[in-house]
Amino acid sequence: MPALAIREPGGPEVLTPVQRSLPQPQAGELLIEVAASGVNRPDVLQRKGLYPPPPGASDLPGLEVAGRLVGGEAKALAARGFHLGQAVCALTHGGGYARYAVAPAGQVLPVPAGLSLVEAASLPETCFTVWINAVERAALQPGETILIHGGSSGIGVTAIQIAKALGATVFVTVGDAAKAAACVALGADAAIVYKTQDFVDETLRLTGGRGVDVILDMVAGDYIERGLRCLAEDGRLSVIAVQGGSKATIDVARLQRRRLTLTGSTLRPRSVEVKARVAAALQARVWPWIEAGRMRPVLHRVLPASAAAEAHALMESGTHIGKIVLDWSAAA
Repeated sequence: MPALAIREPGGPEVLTPVQRSLPQPQAGELLIEVAASGVNRPDVLQRKGLYPPPPGASDLPGLEVAGRLVGGEAKALAARGFHLGQAVCALTHGGGYARYAVAPAGQVLPVPAGLSLVEAASLPETCFTVWINAVERAALQPGETILIHGGSSGIGVTAIQIAKALGATVFVTVGDAAKAAACVALGADAAIVYKTQDFVDETLRLTGGRGVDVILDMVAGDYIERGLRCLAEDGRLSVIAVQGGSKATIDVARLQRRRLTLTGSTLRPRSVEVKARVAAALQARVWPWIEAGRMRPVLHRVLPASAAAEAHALMESGTHIGKIVLDWSAAA
């Protein structure tokens, strides 16, 4: 099968077309003929040699796919109510940049009604991440307020829509006015352009000095202490990435006085059981929102799989709004 391998750690140009044997599904796994693969920042980190795949995972990058079921354990298919030929999307441990990929059955979801396979490929990684961190760990509730850093990113556009569907007030930080407008069009109540506005001052202004209940932070670094300053009492700050650095200095006394919670997680190392539980929650709660039109995939650009290097360069440029997807329809 055609696939994309990382020749050596480096820039986008190290993504190399290769031929690989079809992956063989193990017990509890399903085989998917991949129509499209989502591009995510962990793929970029893996390409640079900064995010090695976990033991037992494919060395090929790619954490989310959509396509059709073409194989797998009959028991696993039956347990999920799937049939061969069904359109699905899935969160993988790796190996998504290929014409065929395997995933644990519990991490495979039906394509929401009305979506194409390309659109569905943009869903798993961001939906799993937002659900775990904003809904489960940060316990976002209807009527609360959330600040989402990187509002125009793939994670950001998903978080905006899930938070609004939950009944929250949503603020975002973005890099420019065009991204601000895009986030507001998706449902954000306000967008803060961090290059010209201080997000702490703006957040406190927008909330009348109270602060927000939840922050979803993909920056970390000095954003942690600044974020704690704009949390309401009993507020929760959930860290999902460290683009601004992995070290932070915080005022622990503020944490105590205002009863704040600082938490974080990464998705890829979590167990199959945890991911299967989250998949069930997404299918029960988020998929109906998508099918009802309350949420929609936001695709910035769809590129042929042969243009994966261009897709990675675009991801690293930070100019995209929403998701970047690789289309395998032309791959032979």
